[in-house]
Amino acid sequence: MKYLILIAVMFSVAAHANDWNSSPNNWNNSPSNWENSPSNWENNPNNWENSPNNSGNTRIIRDTNGNAQGYAVPKADGGVNFYNQNGERKGYLPAQ
Repeated sequence: MKYLILIAVMFSVAAHANDWNSSPNNWNNSPSNWENSPSNWENNPNNWENSPNNSGNTRIIRDTNGNAQGYAVPKADGGVNFYNQNGERKGYLPAQ
């Protein structure tokens, strides 16, 4: 019985740690999803909204020296995609 409880707790913790909302296997987070693609103009590095040359741009991610390292694009579902300056998707924050 102790082992069954332990196994149930382990599966519960593992399931919570791999929450579907945060999973890269979830279509909302997939790099294959058009909404996450740098080919989509909203996410493209050539879009003025994603340019470090756009003064006051709140999408730009800067290092401690103030150098642009990438940009963050909010998604319609409330999540955020993160790209480097070349437009390569480096990560995401799923919708809450």
